Amino acid sequence: MTTKILALTDALGNLVRFLLLPGQRFDTVGVAPLIEGIEFGALLGDKAFDSNTIIADLNQRGARVVISQHPRRAQPIAIDPEMYKWRHLIENFFCKLKEFKRIAMRADKTDQSFQAIIYLAAAVINSR
Repeated sequence: MTTKILALTDALGNLVRFLLLPGQRFDTVGVAPLIEGIEFGALLGDKAFDSNTIIADLNQRGARVVISQHPRRAQPIAIDPEMYKWRHLIENFFCKLKEFKRIAMRADKTDQSFQAIIYLAAAVINSR
């Protein structure tokens, strides 16, 4: 069994919210619950978030779309390349999270205990 962690961080790379998904699910399924009720000016993401539904939702919110696009997209959307460089913050967060062996190895049997250890690890990361 594999588990996918879908995370939202702030502009400093601190965890705001996360969602656990089965490893075989598409990332786009978890974006709506992840950003629900949160105000932000832009969403930075990789190709996994390149979905017309997500882009329409972001446009409706007035948020900037800074998502790397699939090469097969018929009408590419212009993104700010300087802003896209800040996507490394989420990548850095995941690298720090994987330093915790229990998270990297998915040692917990239940989703509830796995979520608890992610919260604990995020608190330790923020306190550094």
